[in-house]
Amino acid sequence: MSLLPKSRMARRRLMVLAAAAPILCLAAGLALYGLRNSISYFYTPAQAVAAHVPPGRNIQLGGLVETGSFRRGADGEVAFVMADRTRAAPVRYRGELPDLFREGQGVVATGAFDRSGVFEATQILAKHDEKYMPRQLKDALKREGEWRGQTASSDGVAATPQPRPALVTVAISGGR
Repeated sequence: MSLLPKSRMARRRLMVLAAAAPILCLAAGLALYGLRNSISYFYTPAQAVAAHVPPGRNIQLGGLVETGSFRRGADGEVAFVMADRTRAAPVRYRGELPDLFREGQGVVATGAFDRSGVFEATQILAKHDEKYMPRQLKDALKREGEWRGQTASSDGVAATPQPRPALVTVAISGGR
């Protein structure tokens, strides 16, 4: 009893599949290996402590900027404390802050913790307005039981109807 099919065409297809499968598996493995440092996990400060995020691993850290914690250094570096209700994490950032960045507001920082436990941010994203919060941050705050916002839809915008601006029509005349 032979394991190979009796048909010559079927044997040929099986051989092609047997040769192609390891190549495809190797290509998928190399792609995943190459992307391993590109994956950015989202944590609140309490989740980052609980997950024991290793120093140097790129993550997104989201929370509120503690009031009174913002400091601007002479060399352009800024330092502040990002917190949720149970934990806080010191953050350092060198660069331009978003216009909407201020104390008491929600932010999401991309970067990594250093060995001393300070989060070295490479990018800071500020909350859009009082009605918008990134879905990941909102969901994380809800899971932690820290959500203080209104009922919101899945896109992060409050579900209460907002007044709309009046429609303005402008007439342009083409003179000769």
